[in-house]
Amino acid sequence: MKILFINGSPNRNGNTAALAAALLKGKEYETLNLTDYRIGSYGQTFEDDQLKEVIAKMKEAEVLVVGSPLYWHNICGSVRNVLDRFYGLVENGEFSGRKLYFLFQGASPEKWMMEAGEYTMKRFATLYGMEYAGMATNKNEAEKLGKSI
Repeated sequence: MKILFINGSPNRNGNTAALAAALLKGKEYETLNLTDYRIGSYGQTFEDDQLKEVIAKMKEAEVLVVGSPLYWHNICGSVRNVLDRFYGLVENGEFSGRKLYFLFQGASPEKWMMEAGEYTMKRFATLYGMEYAGMATNKNEAEKLGKSI
């Protein structure tokens, strides 16, 4: 089973990566750090845009783990850009058969912030045919959720 961890944090070895390590403990996985890729915002066009490379990596995986720090009460910009840019590039249902896990963490988040982030990821998964497998916001949740992989 091929597992891809998509790290939205600019800190490649920070709290988001630590949650992924807890979720995926004992499993082999590849990490894709979004900050290593040039991905413009929706509506922008750059000759050196690398979103198609990220999508190609995602298509190779059976399990996708998207990790985001909580910035300004929501999903971080690098993850948001990927979600926004799927529109028009990826067909509805194109990721059928894949599972999507979401890691979302931040300093003292409020419940509504976590609910809003999870709602977004559930809708994203549904739109593109993935099975939404759950969200973890701390190490204990990640370890428990990881047993379902």
